[in-house]
Amino acid sequence: MKIFVIGSSITSSYWNGAATYYRGIYRALSRLGHDITFAEPDAYGRQQHRDEHDASYVHSLVYQSPADLPGILQVASQADLVVKHSGVGVDDELLEREVLLLGSPRTKIVFWDVDAPATLERVESSYVDPFRPLIPRYDFIFTYGGGPAVVKHYLELGARNCHPIYNAHDADSHFPVPATDRFRCDLAFVGNRLPDREARVEQFFLRAAELAPDLRFLLGGEGWGAKPLPANVHWIGHVHTHDHNAVNCSARMVLNINRDSMADVGFSPPTRVFEAAGAGTCLITDAWQGIGEFFTPDKEILIASTAEEIVRWLREVDAPLAAQIGRNMRDRALRDHTYTLRAALVDSILRGARAETTAA
Repeated sequence: MKIFVIGSSITSSYWNGAATYYRGIYRALSRLGHDITFAEPDAYGRQQHRDEHDASYVHSLVYQSPADLPGILQVASQADLVVKHSGVGVDDELLEREVLLLGSPRTKIVFWDVDAPATLERVESSYVDPFRPLIPRYDFIFTYGGGPAVVKHYLELGARNCHPIYNAHDADSHFPVPATDRFRCDLAFVGNRLPDREARVEQFFLRAAELAPDLRFLLGGEGWGAKPLPANVHWIGHVHTHDHNAVNCSARMVLNINRDSMADVGFSPPTRVFEAAGAGTCLITDAWQGIGEFFTPDKEILIASTAEEIVRWLREVDAPLAAQIGRNMRDRALRDHTYTLRAALVDSILRGARAETTAA
């Protein structure tokens, strides 16, 4: 199947947390025999901050918006499947409308939401939101998280279907590596400074650092430079994807903090959870509904509802136990949560729909 994708970026993770997800999904779909083109706008300095990443499993197109959009849509019209991801960041409203004009008996159109809680909050709070009346016109709605609640909301908005395609472990990219001195710490957190994340980072990570001044904390991600940090927190700025393994393997434990909307909806494990799993690192996560669907608490993952609980885990879980929890998590990810399995689910949904169309 020829698949044409429009997304934020597959070449760069700079201010683009979806990069790991795109790479895992589309590499695995390519291995299933699909011919994939990924188009991304030249925006937000991402082309100046490309990762050391081999994206040869897709035909990569970088376009200037809006000048190149007519040509991009013309190329997309030749595909069997056109995917418009949420959060492209440039001309999203136009693209959400225009890709629907490419639909035909041959060409199916997908809206693939990589931030469903935010999308749903926006459209459900305004009857005049331009995306709201478009939802029933898409052949498929895919989401990268959200579980039953997100499915229910999309169906109530008139979606023909809604399929969660969760984040996963990318064995090609995330695996154990030797520890690196510059990343050594007791607890690491990597995430950009965003409005609906900052308060939770203060509540969990920075508060934990204040409660444990004798421990070392590592903070990665853009935007934190101007923020006052405890003396035992070392900020390292943007972490390129090729350094994620080294960060995860150099930290005694790694912290996951979901954004407000993801935590509220639940069933939304971000990519950093599976990156840590691939590295075999002991992970502490903030509490959210659905964690147990992915990893077994206390055996494969640690859960904390407060900064005090984070510090308790740091002090009570010794190095051998932390290593065992990390190994357990890696084993579970390799068994149940790979992008190969996620891509197989996408493939089965698409092939099932094609078979129904052919029969009809």
